[in-house]
Amino acid sequence: MRTKLLIEQHFHGAFGIDFNKASVQDVLYLSKEILKYGIGGIFPTLVTDSIENIKRSISVIKEASKSQTSDMAKIFGIHLEGIFLNHDKKGIHNPKYFMSPTIENYKLLEDDFIKIVTLAPELDCGLIEYLKDKGIKVQAGHCIGADLSNCDGVTHTFNAMSGISHRGSSTALSALVNDGLYTEIIADGIHVSDDALKLLFKSKPTDKVILVSDCLPCTKSNLSEFIFADEKVFYDGEKATSTQGTLAGSTKLLPDIIKILAKKKLFNPGFINNPYNYNNIDLDGFLEWNNDWEIIQIIK
Repeated sequence: MRTKLLIEQHFHGAFGIDFNKASVQDVLYLSKEILKYGIGGIFPTLVTDSIENIKRSISVIKEASKSQTSDMAKIFGIHLEGIFLNHDKKGIHNPKYFMSPTIENYKLLEDDFIKIVTLAPELDCGLIEYLKDKGIKVQAGHCIGADLSNCDGVTHTFNAMSGISHRGSSTALSALVNDGLYTEIIADGIHVSDDALKLLFKSKPTDKVILVSDCLPCTKSNLSEFIFADEKVFYDGEKATSTQGTLAGSTKLLPDIIKILAKKKLFNPGFINNPYNYNNIDLDGFLEWNNDWEIIQIIK
């Protein structure tokens, strides 16, 4: 089967490289390596950090994007996941850097290369409207709010958000019943159970599901211990967790996740097109897959 190249809109690094700490050469190396796995476009994702460090990381990634060559996955922009989150659903993020989602606070790090912002909508103080006016995708994540009416999407659905209940409302429930919302999902077999995956795939229109890895620097590397979001993280070859046992992100790239879903008969090839439509992007190139959903050729 032939499909478009994969687009990764939510990942923090791989090959030993962390986007929050990377140099220009690190970013270029990663973008070259990741194309070898069929990923033709990326949105480097920044975890919560100080304003100073986030601005440095944005500058580095933006500079790297100007020096890319045709043998690299195209950098389409930055996914800012950190800072404007809810302490109650912080996950691995360091809450000491959390700030209120105001226009004034966003302007402390504002850059035209930021294309997606994850925030807690229940804390919003006018920032959502400001971002949408600029064409930036707003995603609900690390939050407890149920009113997602002003959001474009939901970040890693089910993870780090208020879950489903048969009484009242929640972030996850709103994500499932609102057909207009795009929903990221980490289908690595660890972050979300098979039943939860089936529920999402049955509830959501097929064209609103976005597969993401949310992968970490240890992915495709020899790292077994590393610092991420100011936390020591341990990778046992299957999952990465903090000292407290908090899942820190995935350790698989998108083609690995697709193969996992295919084995469970849960993969829909239409999922591959969705990030293109969501982010209104185009990209030359194709992937050839065998019947087991293993990449056999990259055409670019």
